[in-house]
Amino acid sequence: MSESPAAPLRFDDRVAVVTGAGRGLGRAYAELLASRGAKVVVNDSGGSLTGDGADAAPADQVVGAIVAAGGQAVACAESVTTRDGGEAIIGTALEHYGRLDILIHNAGNVRRAALKEMSYQDFDAVLDVHLRGAFHVVRPAFPLMCRAGYGRIVLTSSIGGLYGNREVANYAAAKAGVLGLSNVAALEGADDGVTCNVIVPAAVTRMAEGIDTSAYPPMGADLVAPVVGWLAHESCSVTGEIFIALAGRVARAVIAETPGVYRPSWTVEDVGDNLEAIRKVEAPLVFPVVPDGHAEHIRYSFTQAAQGAHHA
Repeated sequence: MSESPAAPLRFDDRVAVVTGAGRGLGRAYAELLASRGAKVVVNDSGGSLTGDGADAAPADQVVGAIVAAGGQAVACAESVTTRDGGEAIIGTALEHYGRLDILIHNAGNVRRAALKEMSYQDFDAVLDVHLRGAFHVVRPAFPLMCRAGYGRIVLTSSIGGLYGNREVANYAAAKAGVLGLSNVAALEGADDGVTCNVIVPAAVTRMAEGIDTSAYPPMGADLVAPVVGWLAHESCSVTGEIFIALAGRVARAVIAETPGVYRPSWTVEDVGDNLEAIRKVEAPLVFPVVPDGHAEHIRYSFTQAAQGAHHA
């Protein structure tokens, strides 16, 4: 006897905010959630790829498409780059739907320059959207979710944030910072039923302008949106984790350590002499953020010190 297919995961009665939802990945997230019953705040300031300008049309168009398909959505063209903008975005959910269950921060911009030449203005402009923008929406949303005893937060990083890339020091720094913000939200939200995870997506969207994608495999937003959908669903069973979605491959990324070397004292020369053993990744250690990766990391080092003292 064949098993009956699992019931589709739905978002009925859930309210979601998706930033940067006027185009590309954000639009795919918003439309997927709405198609499965969520009420969606489609946030997009409508700026250019560099973040300049404003245009309400992209968000309005996505709302129109959702409503035409039988879903529920409202547009919000406020910018994530300011505290007031972030509060207004979250306020839109409360004003129209009276609650907030899901927050997906996807808004982004790009300003490329070599590190030797990058302007301070371009560095700040990218952090304002990706990293400060994440805080500007998480900060007002988080206490609401904690008080309600439920929430799903998905923040966006990048392989640039994990591994770096040329000519995007601003973008890489912002996307690495998002990981730290997510970890704290996951830790502080754990007792209140609030999860926070990171998506590291890759798709051929407007953000790929200027890149030769002719040899790329299929990399549509449809290969990323289901991963974000699961992270945003009540059945999501993980928090404080990082998920990759690239060209049909879905994976988990982790921050790992080598077992390392313990010595009761060190000299500069000792570090050089032990470098191979210090760097050896044969049996990497992973300390999950939740329940207490920070303390587990410290306990591991303290245990090594205690064992070393015992054998001395």
